[in-house]
Amino acid sequence: MTETSDYQAVKTVLSFLSDNWRDQPSLDELAEEAGLSPHQLHRLFTRWAGISPKDFLQALTLDHARALLRQQESVLDTALAVGLSGPSRLHDLFVTHEGITPGIYKAKGEGLVVRHGFHASPFGRALVMVAEGRLCGLAFADEGDEARVLADMTGRWPRARFRRDEPATAPLARRIFTAPEWRADQPLRIVMIGSDFEIKVWERLLAIPMGAAASYGGLARALGSPGAARAVGAAVGKNPLSFVVPCHRVLGSGGALTGYHWGLARKRAMLGWEAGRLAG
Repeated sequence: MTETSDYQAVKTVLSFLSDNWRDQPSLDELAEEAGLSPHQLHRLFTRWAGISPKDFLQALTLDHARALLRQQESVLDTALAVGLSGPSRLHDLFVTHEGITPGIYKAKGEGLVVRHGFHASPFGRALVMVAEGRLCGLAFADEGDEARVLADMTGRWPRARFRRDEPATAPLARRIFTAPEWRADQPLRIVMIGSDFEIKVWERLLAIPMGAAASYGGLARALGSPGAARAVGAAVGKNPLSFVVPCHRVLGSGGALTGYHWGLARKRAMLGWEAGRLAG
């Protein structure tokens, strides 16, 4: 699989853009930063993202983000009205979800057996975690950072029993990152382990379709708690199912790509990669 190595070059470019986007660097400048020729960089982006570097970068501009946010209220209302398998999610993951029992959450995962494994993904090494046959955790690591990421995730449910089991998690990894397998008749089964409020926020995140965005304030209003934007932000930051529960589609009120638990460059990569899926 070439996606993980491709992502390393993409991450280098995105990190450079994070610091220099106002200068609108050219393809030649980006290629030099990545240690590639312009032709190689163009081919890399087209293979990895499905769109050209120019189109990829356009999807990450502040103007584009602001345009997405202007639609957020209707997007959330429409997505919830048609249901998660409706036309607005044609290009998105199809997910069926449930919350864990409150007792297990309060007991910090006691009684749960969580199987886990690291796998290649378009966004670096992906930690996939499964409980009772359902996806319960998805995180991302740079090369050499796997131990820290595993500690981060296992620390969320410290009384659960954790077992390394790549054969059990590999089918889910393929399912998550292979767009042709995003099928309504075979939904991805996930379980949300969190407080009642966190689960409500994560459910709202599932209502943001690919190619759309919401702000923290917009999510708070959708929850009927317009003054709870900060609490919503905290819940978004604790989302244990990155990418599948799309917290990367939440932007600052002005359209800025605000912080992301697994790195701002990775958030930019996810948004650009999704733009490629929509363009295809």
